[in-house]
Amino acid sequence: MSVRAFRGAILSVPHDPAQAPEAVRHEPDGMLLVEDGVIVARGAYDELAERHPGIAVETLPGLIVPGFIDAHVHYPQMDRIAAHGEQLLDWLDRHIFPAEMAFADRAHADRVAALFLTELLRNGTTSALVFPTVHNHSVDALFEAALARDMRIASGKVLMDLGPQGLRDTVESARDGSEALIRKWRGRGRLSYAVTPRFALTSSDAQLQVAGDLIAAHPDVLMHTHLAENERECAEVAARFTDAIDYLDVYDRFGLVGARSIFAHGIHLSDRACARMAESGAGIAVCPTSNLFLGSGFFDFARTTAHGVKLGLGTDIGAGTSFSMLHTAGVAYQAALMRGHRLDPFRALYLATAGSAALLHIGDRAGALEVGQEADFVLLDPAATPLLARRTAGATLAETLFALQILGDDRAVARTYIKGQCAWNRDAA
Repeated sequence: MSVRAFRGAILSVPHDPAQAPEAVRHEPDGMLLVEDGVIVARGAYDELAERHPGIAVETLPGLIVPGFIDAHVHYPQMDRIAAHGEQLLDWLDRHIFPAEMAFADRAHADRVAALFLTELLRNGTTSALVFPTVHNHSVDALFEAALARDMRIASGKVLMDLGPQGLRDTVESARDGSEALIRKWRGRGRLSYAVTPRFALTSSDAQLQVAGDLIAAHPDVLMHTHLAENERECAEVAARFTDAIDYLDVYDRFGLVGARSIFAHGIHLSDRACARMAESGAGIAVCPTSNLFLGSGFFDFARTTAHGVKLGLGTDIGAGTSFSMLHTAGVAYQAALMRGHRLDPFRALYLATAGSAALLHIGDRAGALEVGQEADFVLLDPAATPLLARRTAGATLAETLFALQILGDDRAVARTYIKGQCAWNRDAA
């Protein structure tokens, strides 16, 4: 049995502040007691130290928050981050599909997967829902690298039988490949599987039905795809699926809208679609840096919140412009303000942690630093840069958190812990 104790300022937001005003939990001088990678006690240091004498305590200067959970990111796209000049559909054709074709080489997939997971840890991200490519071994490469690091990763083979030549599967290989991967990886380590049609335009009706069949046959898997990201994309979906009420209804007709469905973006949604999503229990991974970079639009926090839609936060690398969930939260604030919504910094932290955990159905194990959860956490440094240090000197907790979101990035991540073990140390890198 391994027991460790950590002392410091601890902050988490277990519930959405938009629905639970008392959601913020903060111990200015707190303690986490971790046994075999799981939190067994959390509270004020003086109280817990008295109840657990004789345990060596590691003091962490800074702010301890839950490990960030990226609800939508593409690992094969990391080498095409900052690719210039196009909106979504042309950007895919010009920059992304050629990059993903390189993943036909397993050795290339292994190299990128290792670099990708290191980048996540460097930015304080301990869990993620990840798009690989159409190649089965792109999933194997990612899962094997995650298993070696004991990270909590969800992923699944991309389905796209209408993709470009050299990057497409078939109805049969989509079914057979997904089934084989589910059998291979189910229950291993901290991994979970996601049935992953790329988006409505890259799959035939028959393949979308296969995706629905897979979800029905395996109720423990997630469903992960894109929805209503770009106006031209929405128009092309409407032109192809003329009988559908709207974009969400396209997925609904194939059994892809349910409590375990995660849709990236969801910028251009009607009230009907938001109501249906809330009714089904499906959720949206909000991806603000990607939406701005591709000129897709500004996410409507007010509308989705009014309907009670579950939300998380995603970097959407490589259209997203930073692996940092701190930075992504800061851009979410700016994007929300463009629609007149003032995103609270505590809600932004919720979206990057417990909110994303709820989307991924791992809220009982991660996202809030609660007793019984795995000890995945990040040590943030409010004085990581001279400007941050000046801005946070004497600041309130809310001001400090907001400054970290607006001014912070990977430099503000001093350490990243996986199940109570330091997996990234800025000062030792």
